[in-house]
Amino acid sequence: MYNRYVFKIVQYKNRLMYANTAAPKALIISAFLMGFISLGGCASLNPQKEMEHPSPHKDQTSQQEPQIMQNVNALGHHTQGLGKPVIYQVFTRLFGNTNQTNKPWGTIDDNGVGKFNDFTNEALHGIRELGTSYIWYTGVPHHGVIADYTQYGISLDDPDVVKGRAGSPYAVKDYYNVNPDLAVNVENRLAEFEALIARTHANEMKVIIDIVPNHVARNYSSLSMPQGEKDFGASDDTNVEYAKDNNYYYIVGESFKVPVTDQYKPLGGDVHPLSDGRFDEFPAKWTGNGSRAAQPDINDWYETVKVNYGVKPDGTYDFPTLPEQYRTLNYQAHYNFWLDKDLPDSWYKFESIVHYWLDKGVDGFRFDMAEMVPVEFWSFLNSSIKMKRADVLLLAEVYQPHLYRDYIQLGKMDYLYDKVEFYDSLKLVMQGNGDMQAITNTQSDMADIEAHMLHFLENHDEQRIASPEFAGSAQKGKPALAVSALISRSPTMLYFGQEVGEDGSEETGFGDPSRTTIFDYAGVPAHQLWMNNGKFDGALLSYSQKALRQFYLNILNVSAHHPTMRGAYEDIHAFNMGLDSTYSQQQFAFVRYNQQKVLLVAANFSETALETELQIPVNLIKQWQLIEGSYALASLIGNDNNTLNVARKNAPASISISLQSLGVVVYELDLGANR
Repeated sequence: MYNRYVFKIVQYKNRLMYANTAAPKALIISAFLMGFISLGGCASLNPQKEMEHPSPHKDQTSQQEPQIMQNVNALGHHTQGLGKPVIYQVFTRLFGNTNQTNKPWGTIDDNGVGKFNDFTNEALHGIRELGTSYIWYTGVPHHGVIADYTQYGISLDDPDVVKGRAGSPYAVKDYYNVNPDLAVNVENRLAEFEALIARTHANEMKVIIDIVPNHVARNYSSLSMPQGEKDFGASDDTNVEYAKDNNYYYIVGESFKVPVTDQYKPLGGDVHPLSDGRFDEFPAKWTGNGSRAAQPDINDWYETVKVNYGVKPDGTYDFPTLPEQYRTLNYQAHYNFWLDKDLPDSWYKFESIVHYWLDKGVDGFRFDMAEMVPVEFWSFLNSSIKMKRADVLLLAEVYQPHLYRDYIQLGKMDYLYDKVEFYDSLKLVMQGNGDMQAITNTQSDMADIEAHMLHFLENHDEQRIASPEFAGSAQKGKPALAVSALISRSPTMLYFGQEVGEDGSEETGFGDPSRTTIFDYAGVPAHQLWMNNGKFDGALLSYSQKALRQFYLNILNVSAHHPTMRGAYEDIHAFNMGLDSTYSQQQFAFVRYNQQKVLLVAANFSETALETELQIPVNLIKQWQLIEGSYALASLIGNDNNTLNVARKNAPASISISLQSLGVVVYELDLGANR
């Protein structure tokens, strides 16, 4: 024991020495941008904790070098061109499924399921042509499922604590393996995912997967833990509600009771050997959304249990808080801050998990419900990730705008969902109930962090644009896409099937239509037309669906490739609203520019076509150094080219534009050529 302790202390001192001398080692150069990628780093563990929980990355000589691709944005993340990252979210078990049965509560045999192997080179090419630089494979870690895999040593899951027949991807059962539904050969499932990572990289895209630190499945049990790791809860003291190194919170002396309601029956009432209204758990644990009842409500996240990060039941912390000055310090400083701290066991467990997946070649993480976990934990985890690979993309779900800056600046997140401000405001506009001024206000309010705010119109949590509950027509997403994708330096994300007008109308079991199911086995009809039985050529799409996909392709490639996406933004909506013209609150116009190029975007949210004279303010004409004359405007999305007219000095410039019903124009002005 003495020799082992001395050995660990020596390792710890070596890590301290390395942390103080680590320097960036790799240089990525693109035509207009130089980004430094730090490849050094080591584990942030104190020696006492390390004896109990070995570091996942203490041997830095064996760490995986990041795949170097040609272009990166200011945060060091991969882009296809000189624009922004485009993230394509796929629900992995639905993407490749060609079965069209869609029986409510249907089994795998009834409704089919997609596999890792369905992401062929043809499929990946079709994704990449949308400007995609990252694929977020949703539902990869092994979560609770109803299908019987006991012949592979996987325990049978209880329908009383599984939502849907296919299970929620956010009730993870084993973080060190993948969903067996997704494999052709279940015994080889991890290797099949590793092969998908390699194929994605070969097609010049990177890989994001989900990590859900706030909660795990109620029956969490890993079959695939690396040597030296322990399961969540394996060392917990279950005689107390809370202890710093417990992984869970306990309701001492009480057994868990399955929630009951007349409106819901597991598996739609189908018979299952474990579906009996009971689940053995003593003592009961807190539920994932924080419920402290032994019998949570049916609307609680009852299939999950909350992870303890050292937050006491009264809300006080059992770990150090970050000094305010760390808001402006880099990830290396954050990493060093945690090196000698005594931290809760759950922190180290998740550090081991993310490093495990980095070693498999994963390039980024989407952190579910990040705001339910203390920002200090994120400082610890994200700085540890960045010390291993500085180019890893870190995306988080945070819905409270007053916390945005804390999770970016203190938590070291790269990007947050811009839902509550931008998406929600744009959704109201699409539904005919919003005010364009809200978009202007949001851009102004977010000016200091806009590059960190991910823009999207759909994801697995949100209603499909084409659903009656949202907009009722995929066409209404066209002006919104142009605004969302081109207005800022933020990455753009789309959800598979969005680009061909999927409406989410299927009744599949758990949950209601308007959102494509994440709980059951299903086919996705509009997407299946693009799949064309595995050819992924779109041959079965209707004319309007093909045109919609082409529109997405055009806009997203401007987002991915145009250099003004990394430049300045100026709203010209308010200026034009103040003029006597046909321009109204149903249109939105703005410009993006750098020293060489100007991008002018105008979007019509009305179903009525419009002819208008758009004005460009004098301050912009001066900044672009334009003199009297006419300047050619090149259309980037298939409209006719146009002309910008500068009539006289110190007067606004003008452009006559025709906007079709729900139409968009995107024009480029080449400042370099005109000078």
